[in-house]
Amino acid sequence: MTMSAGWYLRRLSRMGPREVGGRAGDAVRRRRWRSARPDCPSVTGARFTAALPSGTIAAIPPDAAKRLIAEADRLMYGHAEYFGVVRDDLDDPDWWCDPKTGRRAPWGYAFDVPYRNEDAVGDIKQIWELSRHQYLTVLAAAYAITGEERYAERVAEHLRSWWTANPPLRGVHWISGIELGIRLLSWVWIRRLLDDWPGAAGLFEDNPVALNQIWHHQRWLAAFPSRGSSANNHVIAEAAGQFAAACAFGWFPSSARWRAGALRSLERHLRGNTFDSGLNRELATEYHGLVLELGLAAVAEADAAGVPVPASIRQVLLRMTDALAAIVDSRLRPPRQGDADDGHGLIVDGAGTDRWASLLATGDAVFGRLAWWPAVTGTDVRTPLLAALIRPYPTKGTAPAVTRPEGRPDHFADAGMTILRDPAGIWCRCDGGPHGFLSIAAHAHADALSVEVRHDGVDVLADPGTYCYHGQPEWRQYFRSTLGHNTLQLDGSDQSVSGGPFLWTRQARSRVLTVDTSDEGVARWSAEHDGYQRSVHRRRVELTAASQELRVVDEVRGPRRAVQLAFHLGPAITVDLADNRAVLTWTRDGEDRSAVLALPGQLSWRAHRGETEPPMGWYSAGFGRKEPTTTLVGTGFADGAEGFTTVLRFHG
Repeated sequence: MTMSAGWYLRRLSRMGPREVGGRAGDAVRRRRWRSARPDCPSVTGARFTAALPSGTIAAIPPDAAKRLIAEADRLMYGHAEYFGVVRDDLDDPDWWCDPKTGRRAPWGYAFDVPYRNEDAVGDIKQIWELSRHQYLTVLAAAYAITGEERYAERVAEHLRSWWTANPPLRGVHWISGIELGIRLLSWVWIRRLLDDWPGAAGLFEDNPVALNQIWHHQRWLAAFPSRGSSANNHVIAEAAGQFAAACAFGWFPSSARWRAGALRSLERHLRGNTFDSGLNRELATEYHGLVLELGLAAVAEADAAGVPVPASIRQVLLRMTDALAAIVDSRLRPPRQGDADDGHGLIVDGAGTDRWASLLATGDAVFGRLAWWPAVTGTDVRTPLLAALIRPYPTKGTAPAVTRPEGRPDHFADAGMTILRDPAGIWCRCDGGPHGFLSIAAHAHADALSVEVRHDGVDVLADPGTYCYHGQPEWRQYFRSTLGHNTLQLDGSDQSVSGGPFLWTRQARSRVLTVDTSDEGVARWSAEHDGYQRSVHRRRVELTAASQELRVVDEVRGPRRAVQLAFHLGPAITVDLADNRAVLTWTRDGEDRSAVLALPGQLSWRAHRGETEPPMGWYSAGFGRKEPTTTLVGTGFADGAEGFTTVLRFHG
């Protein structure tokens, strides 16, 4: 996907004068750096002192260690899967090749590489992901647990290969700051986990090539921070990686300056990226997880190095953890809201480890769980590693700076998110919040007033997900469109106007009108948005516990307009549609479940499944993966005379 002149004009229109000036300075610096690449300053006597405390590895639960080692062995055999693409070349990877398209990114000055153009470069996410080196942290953790040198030797072999193939400012891996930041964080943990290996110092602090790479990564991050309308999760990753490296690898004349600058950036942007309620302002749940992981990893480095951090950093991470505990369903799954690209801050676990349970377990170890938190089952490797480094948050005997919720929150007013739930396992997310974060709302979807409904953790009315970012514009458009969510579309138009794959030029404004979850029998929510010019879409939702019934009423206030009302069913749901009545069936833990969806009779209903021209009826469980599912779409007209009532009733 090559950006047009029109896109650049639209993108420029979303920037303020300060951001424009900063980006102009970046452009000048890039031109100057093309011919001025200084060498890393000489380093003598460097030592790595941020090792894990004694006994940490022994505290890893045996089943978590077993999963990790199984994953490490798959990697040793060269097998891995990234974004739906299975690879068997990880014994000797080509760092520049996209296995999905077979294309190889061009060589040259980093800022000349057209990384958005899949025809020239390949799928950039596929190329970048391996070079985050998070699979190497898994191998390093396997060495720390087993002491088997084959894992450490493979890590060393791949790092030396990468450093040789990717000299500073050459090629595709020197373009994006988030990649450099996460890569630095991986290197810190690789060095820590290999600390008992005799070759660790020779691989890092006694290796001029490694020192040169570490220094140039930090110099790059100090020079080219994400700015203004792009200061979302990317700037958190940049600051966290820079800070971690400057703490653990503080061997350079600029280390203290880099550390102080990264800490200021981290503190500022963690606050800026987080609502007071604790939810991430991008309103994209996977980025909430990414930012929380990055923040915890940064605090771990600070505490390991004895570097004081502002209290506000721990406070934000505490609020984020409590918010996560509040919004998950009965199976610890959070909402599927906004963009998701499977990005992680730190990976030291094997397949089958629950990311969200892991974060809550870490939160328990660092902050202490509250009485209303859901029980966390399962184990992980990351929690004991982080908990060994992070200083516990003050509890008894010290007045905490943050007042934590006494009961489980269900309405987050600043984020516009409301969770309706009942004892039978019905969980319903109602969206009445801002369209997205910052002027471009990069990771937002046109999903105002959408609902997401689960029963005992099974997607019934599902948020379809994300699937892709670059290279497939028709799929990018579908998964972020209004019709791609459980809400109402007018005249075939999205509520918000897209100006590019990460750019919205007009954003719907939503307003929550009522929330009442105090009645244990009936929970109510209503909201409206102004995304359709000359018309207002208003929606009411009621969850009645006794009858296990969810009622959704849509009203369109304004002139007569064409309507499409969509309900996306989860991939486990089988549907039998007759007129405006849909019988839904699925199986959970070997038990048959069912529900009836009574759809508005004023509309003509049709089931769509796995269609491609245009896309309709798809579910993406993870980035790069999609599968057919059923979407029910009702078409007709709204003339303001009456609303459209949908009733979902669960059986048993």
